[in-house]
Amino acid sequence: MATVPSLYRRVLPSPPAVDFTSPDGKRLFAEALEGGTMEGFFSLASCFQTQSEPAFCGLASLAVVLNALAIDPGRRWKGPWRWFDESMLDCCKPLDKVKAQGITFGKVACLAHCSGADVQPFRANQITVDDLRRHLIRCTSCRDCHLIASYHRKPLKQTGTGHFSPIGGYHAGQDMALILDVACFKYPPHWVPLPLLWEAMNTIDESTRLVRGFMLISRHNAAPSALYTVSCRDESWKSMAKYCVEDLPDLLKAESLGNVRTILSRFIDSLPANAGSFIKWVVKVRRKEDEGSCLSKEKERLSVKENVLQQVRDTKLFMIVHDLQCAHIQCCNGSSSSEDSVTRIVASVCSQGAAMLSGKLASSDGFCCRETRFKDNSSKAATLLSEGL
Repeated sequence: MATVPSLYRRVLPSPPAVDFTSPDGKRLFAEALEGGTMEGFFSLASCFQTQSEPAFCGLASLAVVLNALAIDPGRRWKGPWRWFDESMLDCCKPLDKVKAQGITFGKVACLAHCSGADVQPFRANQITVDDLRRHLIRCTSCRDCHLIASYHRKPLKQTGTGHFSPIGGYHAGQDMALILDVACFKYPPHWVPLPLLWEAMNTIDESTRLVRGFMLISRHNAAPSALYTVSCRDESWKSMAKYCVEDLPDLLKAESLGNVRTILSRFIDSLPANAGSFIKWVVKVRRKEDEGSCLSKEKERLSVKENVLQQVRDTKLFMIVHDLQCAHIQCCNGSSSSEDSVTRIVASVCSQGAAMLSGKLASSDGFCCRETRFKDNSSKAATLLSEGL
């Protein structure tokens, strides 16, 4: 097999591009900075990284943007540090497949959602270059939104095919966008005419037969959950995904599942061992000098929680579960047997939430949760629901 000769970068085709570090590139930067359309540049520059694999341009672009937005990944990167890295962006496509095949526009948007960001994807054939300009001006004029471009290199006279990179700024006078190319080993950051970038976006990805485009990524500012939430940032999501996609359909095909009671019992009993870590108690805590006090917002949240729980209790499904109840026990006195592992995990989660709210490390006598247990026809106990506070 012939050895591929090594390369040290490519010469940036100019025109149409303008090297960011050239005199003209510096002038464009200074003028755009003065014009107020470089607001997001510094947060991107402070987190910028080169893609670690030739096919990781989408992952690297997304990691840069997520870190620039100061989104907490909720899990460790290395040591004690929580920080987005390409190696952590695998919830929508396995890394080995991305390394071999690259990644599509839709999968990058999926990864952004999974990582806790708000995403607005736009295919180039669905909007106009004026729409792109409007969105780009808005994004580059603030610090809480960034744009990732998906484009083909050929219209820019560059070697290669499809590519992803974040856009670092916009020059209104020259109508040029600053591409922060994550393939730093190939091309430096460079300015390109916006209509030409639009042309490069308005190309077809042969792997999907869909047109490329761009996506706007910002922080997700939804209110905290009133009850529980699930997280795909925890490693447990993989076993839960397998359970829902592979195991659960087979389970529901079983001939022995003749009624709702049996289905509920079997469903809970067959959950993966680490299902509890997939369930999170969501509570934002601020501690005052008086550790026993709760903020008014937290009291309001708990009021909403109780209202939602009451609506759940009023459903027919809950009435079925209620009929199956055989015991109510305090969470602190739960069984330690393996069959009650989900019981203990969920009870622990809600007790921890209550303890956090009170500013304590462990649940106290005033905070506990109750377990709803039932038996199916085989008299095997299982837990369906655990309520906190």
